[in-house]
Amino acid sequence: MSLKMSADELMEFLEREFPQVMGEFAIEELGEMRIRTRLLVGERHLRPGGTVSGPSIFSLADVSVYLAVLAMIGPQGLAVTTNCSIDFMRKPAARTDLIAECRLLKLGRVLAVGEVLVFSEGMKQPVARASLTYSIPPA
Repeated sequence: MSLKMSADELMEFLEREFPQVMGEFAIEELGEMRIRTRLLVGERHLRPGGTVSGPSIFSLADVSVYLAVLAMIGPQGLAVTTNCSIDFMRKPAARTDLIAECRLLKLGRVLAVGEVLVFSEGMKQPVARASLTYSIPPA
């Protein structure tokens, strides 16, 4: 299987279809069945104490799998999350970007399954691990 969308095309699609997240994410690396994305952490992502909130970590994991799926199948805005399991393993560094390492484990006709490790920039150990399933709309 080969990529159907480039990193630039994915970002253009995301900003066009989901303007509410414009400027929050960046793609650092893209390959077949994998992507590395960054959450550009701002004040809106922080919880008391200055660390990144759980919902922001979930958002990064979710967007990462979504973009990995779209990179492989093309621009299908109606692909949706059907399941997510996330383990928050350690506290992220204060006011620091998060980086998601995502790989697709399965890409079928109707379902895609991905896993994501989320790192706080500068930390060697992951702060979260997520497993997500996406439903792919019929062609």
